[in-house]
Amino acid sequence: MRTFDHFLAIDWSGAKGERHKGIALAIAEAAGGPPVLVEPPQGGWARGEVMGLLRDDLPANTLVGADLGISLPFNDCGAFFPGWDRSPSHAKKLWALVDEICADDPHLGAQSFVTHPEASRYFRHAKSDEGEHFHLPQAITREGRFREAEIAQRRMKCRPVSNFNLVGAAQVGKSSLTGMRMLHQLQGHLPVWPMDPVPGRMITKGGSMLAEIYTGLASKEAATLSGSRTKLLTYGDLNVALEALGSPPVRQYGEVDDHSSDALLTAAWLRKAAGEKRRWEPRFLTAEIAWTEGWTFGAL
Repeated sequence: MRTFDHFLAIDWSGAKGERHKGIALAIAEAAGGPPVLVEPPQGGWARGEVMGLLRDDLPANTLVGADLGISLPFNDCGAFFPGWDRSPSHAKKLWALVDEICADDPHLGAQSFVTHPEASRYFRHAKSDEGEHFHLPQAITREGRFREAEIAQRRMKCRPVSNFNLVGAAQVGKSSLTGMRMLHQLQGHLPVWPMDPVPGRMITKGGSMLAEIYTGLASKEAATLSGSRTKLLTYGDLNVALEALGSPPVRQYGEVDDHSSDALLTAAWLRKAAGEKRRWEPRFLTAEIAWTEGWTFGAL
């Protein structure tokens, strides 16, 4: 099975503005040791800086896990946007459409897409403002449409949020759309699983690739193994979770913010999960779903 030398976890953000305290990066080495935060620039990471790191400064043979949705629901309706004549036929065309419509949005923003006269009809914008197509008949719950990967997460007792939801602290719609702009602009530089084949170690960029991750899945699995809580408030809490994943502790004390703990824990989880064959071969991942909806690495 394919092996990697480095594991980089990215806790992403779709918030407005240039720099974001909500973006955190952490790296774990295959050789061992605790995960380590990648020091952000002053004021926090800008999305463009993260993209630049992935394009130009990524260590060879790195598996990147990005906490964002790499696509939108497709399988339930046979389309991303049923009834819209510009609805793309697969995920990479979706990335291109989002990037085209948002070309004038600074900092890889996606506001132009969620306010687009046609696209906006498919999103939930506020508790009292749901687009007319947010609740299609095919939606499995009143929470909106889900991809097959998110349905798999629900089977694992996780609580994913629809990528068409733009409301609440747990919403992932904006982070997913901004992430799609990044993925479109990274094409030719970094392959994306499962749309692209897993690269060999010695090809361009030294065999690195990117996969979608869900930090909630990593924290749930660590909590199940350790018997501890999923909400990590201190470095002590984090180290209990890291120990459950077979990782050495970080040498810090006191309180830890959510974004740093998510990145650190998920980097260690990614190092562990990447060596498990079943993670790369989820039973409901077909070639068509890979090409249209993508998948969340680790969801079974």
